Amino acid sequence: MDINLDKPYDSSTIEGTNILKLDFTKLDRLPADSGVIPVAVQDAATGEVILIAYTNALAFNATIEKRKLILWSTSRNKLWFKGEESGNTFSLHSIHVNCEQNSLVYQVTPDKGKICHTSINGIANNCYYRQLNLDTLELELAP
Repeated sequence: MDINLDKPYDSSTIEGTNILKLDFTKLDRLPADSGVIPVAVQDAATGEVILIAYTNALAFNATIEKRKLILWSTSRNKLWFKGEESGNTFSLHSIHVNCEQNSLVYQVTPDKGKICHTSINGIANNCYYRQLNLDTLELELAP
């Protein structure tokens, strides 16, 4: 499998497809002073990882204040109130901090039961709806 890093990454061309185009340069494109750390977002009821995103001090404080999932959009360089456009918002239950204090786990509950904006005919209920077939190296819908 060849992974071409020369072409600009564009998530709109791969969401909802079975095209594998991993973005190994995402963090390289962030400003040096972006001040973000990764956040694993987990469904508090099931333990399922919903998505991996980023937060900064502004988003972190907003999340605590509102008790809602608010992240920092690294692609738009602004606060990202998860689900604001789709209506699929999340209530915050807890925040876990790793030993080096450079990543977080947010445990949340979806307010409307849906999770990912890319739901394919209602099949995708999290952002990890595709699975790599290790024999063929093709993407498939996860079971």
